[in-house]
Amino acid sequence: MRGTQQKEYGDFQTPDDLAERVVALIGDYGVAPDVVIEPTCGKGSFLLAAARGFSSAKTLVGFDVNEEHVAVARERMSGVTGKDVRIQKADFFQTDWDADLAALHGSLLFLGNPPWVTNAALSSMASANLPVKTNFKGERGLAAKTGRGNFDISEWMILRLLKAVNGREATLAMLCKTATARRVLDHLWRADFPVVRSAVHLIDAAREFGVAVDAGMLLVQIGKKEGEKTTAVYGGMGVADSRASFGYVGEELVSDVAAYRSLCKLNGRSPLVWRSGIKHDAAAVMEFHRESGALINGLGETVSIEEDFVFPLVKSSDLANGRFHPNRCLLVPQQTPATDTAWIRTTAPRTWDYLCRHGDVLDKRRSVIYVNRPRFAIFGIGKYAFAEWKVAVSGLYKNARFSVVGPENGKPAVLDDTCYFVPCPNEESARHLAELLNAEEYQCFLHALLFLDSKRPVTADLLNRIDFSRLSGINPCVLDMLDDAAQRQLVLF
Repeated sequence: MRGTQQKEYGDFQTPDDLAERVVALIGDYGVAPDVVIEPTCGKGSFLLAAARGFSSAKTLVGFDVNEEHVAVARERMSGVTGKDVRIQKADFFQTDWDADLAALHGSLLFLGNPPWVTNAALSSMASANLPVKTNFKGERGLAAKTGRGNFDISEWMILRLLKAVNGREATLAMLCKTATARRVLDHLWRADFPVVRSAVHLIDAAREFGVAVDAGMLLVQIGKKEGEKTTAVYGGMGVADSRASFGYVGEELVSDVAAYRSLCKLNGRSPLVWRSGIKHDAAAVMEFHRESGALINGLGETVSIEEDFVFPLVKSSDLANGRFHPNRCLLVPQQTPATDTAWIRTTAPRTWDYLCRHGDVLDKRRSVIYVNRPRFAIFGIGKYAFAEWKVAVSGLYKNARFSVVGPENGKPAVLDDTCYFVPCPNEESARHLAELLNAEEYQCFLHALLFLDSKRPVTADLLNRIDFSRLSGINPCVLDMLDDAAQRQLVLF
């Protein structure tokens, strides 16, 4: 129960020494607040550090939904003298922040460590610790209609606080996931919010909180006019170890502004179309491994189906770890998205019987992509999927290295939907293309675009916007070959 409750309320208490380092860093930025507000104060580590670190702060205000934490925080702050200390039990999502903050005068500092959990995760717990569903980020499509777009709770909290003080001078310094920090700043920049200064200082979340996630302190200062739409990223709680700056260059949000500007000639359109691998959403039924020649599915069943429908399967982990001779296989019931699977009944009766026996699993797939599609349909399928030679990259791993994937035992290998690839007409063109994409210039520009803390750093959209034909020193013979490959791709795939 304790573990679930901890996740639900983001109850990871900030170590005192980390709170003190954060406060010291804020002071190094020249911030001298009149009022410090910690909206999820827990047991009061930040409030206590602020009381000691900010002589300018005459008012310290803390809120928390946990009554026991409020009692502990009050006890810890009982020795603070000469300041107006207010700590109370309150639900962040029920608080009228506009009214409460309007009653506090002087320069404001929001300080703290809001929950590092998503609304989707809380919904799966049937948690009530959620904001009312609104289209707070201005999403389009289904997310806008339902308010179901996934987001970090801390993202919602941070944007809510900044919205409440828009028009005033204020500073926010919050611990959060780096992906959350980026989404917050992206939202503020797109909304032309008056961000005067921003920064992200990385922390070791595994050491501080025992969680494996990229995290840091997000600093945002707002005022009367906005500054540049970029933010520096630092390796720790200091300003001397800047790693890079992410932000907007024109209309593009990039992860490394300097690298992007130096190689922006590559921004354009890929001469070859990047595809995603096959999506089926039923691994236990559709994927197999071989034992002594026999197919074994994810349910532990020995499977006897026609081999014409079984293809070698390469997954993201295989690409990232250099495994190009997989022992895994995939049942592929279609050649194109429009192929009616009913023909399998007569051409491959054992395969049809197997699919029908596991039809309950396949019929329960929830993704909208299967709606109004043939029974047992898959997605990401076409002639390109059956090319014997491909150049592929994992969408999930940070190394973003490109690999040549060839046929296995006389059959083309297929990839799963966490991989991206381009089909090539032969082995020679595949190896030349992989060499180009793994070269320093392409890799530098790719890493200037992708955010490594994303759940899926590499996407087809990102790859399709890099024109590798503009690489410096590219061999004209190679370019001619690739042009020929592009023409063949249009004809064959």
